Amino acid sequence: MENQEVFSEIPVTMETVQEVGLTESEYNLILENLGRTPSYTELGVFGVLWSEHCSYKNSIKQLKTLPRSGRRLLVEAGEENAGLVDIGDGWAIAFKIESHNHPSAVEPYQGAATGVGGILRDIFSMGARPIASLNSLRFGELDNPRTKYLVKGIVKGIGDYGNSFGVPTVAGEVYFDKCYQDNPLVNAMAVGIVHKDKVISATAKGPGNPVFILGSRTGRDGIHGASLLASREFDEKTDEMRPTVQVGDPFAEKVLLEALLEMLDEGVLVGVQDMGAAGISSSTSEMSARGNVGMNIDLDKVPLREDNMSAYEIMLSESQERMLLVIEKGKEEQAAAVAKKWDVKFTQIGDIREDGKLKIWRHGNLVVDLDAEVLVLGGGAPQNDREFSTPKYFKETKFNESELSDFENQIEDIFRKLLAVPTIASKKWIYEQYDSQVLTNTISISGDAAILRIKELPGKGIAVTTDCNSRYCYLDPYLGGMAAVLESARNTVCVGALPVAITNCLNFGNPYDPEVFFQFKEAVRGMKDACLALDTPVTGGNVSFHNESQNHAIFPTPTIGMLGLIDNLEKTMTPKFKNEGDLIVLLGNQRNEIGGSELVKLITGKVKGNAPSIELNEEIKLQKTVLALIQDSHINSAHDIAEGGLAIALAEMCTNELGADIYLHSEPKLSDLFGESQSRVIVTVAPGKFEQFTDVCNDAGLVYFNLGNVQKDTLNIHHAFEVSVKEIKDIYENALEKAVH
Repeated sequence: MENQEVFSEIPVTMETVQEVGLTESEYNLILENLGRTPSYTELGVFGVLWSEHCSYKNSIKQLKTLPRSGRRLLVEAGEENAGLVDIGDGWAIAFKIESHNHPSAVEPYQGAATGVGGILRDIFSMGARPIASLNSLRFGELDNPRTKYLVKGIVKGIGDYGNSFGVPTVAGEVYFDKCYQDNPLVNAMAVGIVHKDKVISATAKGPGNPVFILGSRTGRDGIHGASLLASREFDEKTDEMRPTVQVGDPFAEKVLLEALLEMLDEGVLVGVQDMGAAGISSSTSEMSARGNVGMNIDLDKVPLREDNMSAYEIMLSESQERMLLVIEKGKEEQAAAVAKKWDVKFTQIGDIREDGKLKIWRHGNLVVDLDAEVLVLGGGAPQNDREFSTPKYFKETKFNESELSDFENQIEDIFRKLLAVPTIASKKWIYEQYDSQVLTNTISISGDAAILRIKELPGKGIAVTTDCNSRYCYLDPYLGGMAAVLESARNTVCVGALPVAITNCLNFGNPYDPEVFFQFKEAVRGMKDACLALDTPVTGGNVSFHNESQNHAIFPTPTIGMLGLIDNLEKTMTPKFKNEGDLIVLLGNQRNEIGGSELVKLITGKVKGNAPSIELNEEIKLQKTVLALIQDSHINSAHDIAEGGLAIALAEMCTNELGADIYLHSEPKLSDLFGESQSRVIVTVAPGKFEQFTDVCNDAGLVYFNLGNVQKDTLNIHHAFEVSVKEIKDIYENALEKAVH
């Protein structure tokens, strides 16, 4: 058997090479590595594992420039299925964000649902119990019927899977822009908790140890799904890709979770890998390469849902709710008893070999005979340097502020219109479809970030959020990448948490387009500088390229998932006004920058102008001061100023039945009210604590402006407009549902 020749079901030609997504140069590299023609199954394995989605071949060199270790990180980025952050007293948080964009565009309900399922498996394959789910969504404009169809399907898919599995969906963001019309973005994030002694690695070890599949049977659903579907643009053949979208079963995943964690408690596990993108191909090769071992795999033993599946189909299937496990030899019966208890299928399909070879059989034929190392990221997979050039569209995004002059007398009308813009309006219609309270860890979802208690550490908690303003990234990828990190940290600080680490999901167009690669390179550079300034290393994440269609390339969208730590849950903060008479204070400089703002988009219909400037020293000073003010109980509310600017932030703080009496100056301009300058937070202070408040700000050298007072019933910005809180709530809370329906 060892010297058996590799069998090929179908002859390999340049046509089959192209069908699996490989280029001629990549195929020549395969021939050079093997010294022979690959079998058809081997070619398929190379195709999925050397795809952009699995190998990061066009992004890895840039990703390596990010800070990927240090601070509280227990594993370096990319080493395991998810990032792992030490939160003290022997406990750690596992968290990660990934895309499921292309599957969701083709089949919105299942694409979004399996995106949630996949990221949850990444968490519990580390031995962590999931405690929260988040998301970041991007759609086209809601005047398009297909956008409404996508919104409804994707939101229902996220809600149904998370609710059925039993994990709370606690935070997220939703943006609407024409560029996402054909290519929506569905970025799913999950968070889990694990004791450091219970962490399990995605590493195969111990020659002779048996290899098992735990979970669902393997079918033809998902073949070329997350791997190759995610590595192509949408065209007239997109609907033909529908069968490549996986089908999820949250109830099967729930028992899979419980069985896996019980096996971990029983001490029978050596290594665990989720079968996500590329299925058996990725899990066998990645686990083997990490442990410098190989595997013998008999595909005849893989439990199948369909008859007559070929080796190629079994290897590339992305059927959901499956794990690859390496069990300690001699403990098979102990593991099988746990699987039987939870009624989860548990089947041995092979064992570990010492020599690093991946040998796979079907019907007695050797169909794969490869060094595992040659397949994986950091091994034989290509690492490309792509060309880049400054985008020509930069010349078309210039904006003259004089274009606003005709609208300066329409401030009140513009305020109402902005409040109803779907990107700004309350996402209540969406989040009410999600269960945010299951597991009883959720303390607040109403702030700039969600707050969760850590039951294992009484009195302590975490804050989690997702963030990215892709309009800024479109106008200036460097500043946009930086702003995404800084705002996610600012949101975390505004609820009283110290930002400690990020995960990222980098959504871009075709990397072979020099202008797109410029966007990617610059956004990563901005992220790096912000992470270094904040001391928030990158724990891992996902790159999603090829997000474009025949009609639209998406804005560069580097979505950030931020984790913050809370030492004392009694020292947390929410954004809404609390007490009539409290002073309302703006922290940070008021620069009145309108480039890339929702105001400019509303008036011109386009994204134009210069992205807001960023002063890192100011931002760090602001965040440290806000955190100190919360911890010392000097403020009663805090809210980051984001989309829509100062006036919209004030309106959002009014939705607690209280209003505000605000005086800026005698002639407030549109840019005063709706500019989106960075590094600004609105806080409220009890009059009796104002002296202590100013002492903290002055000691920090932080600029602040007294805007006015909290009052009943209305938001009155003198010389601009006065609108009742009742009307603000009616517009803000109902606009999105009206637009969707």
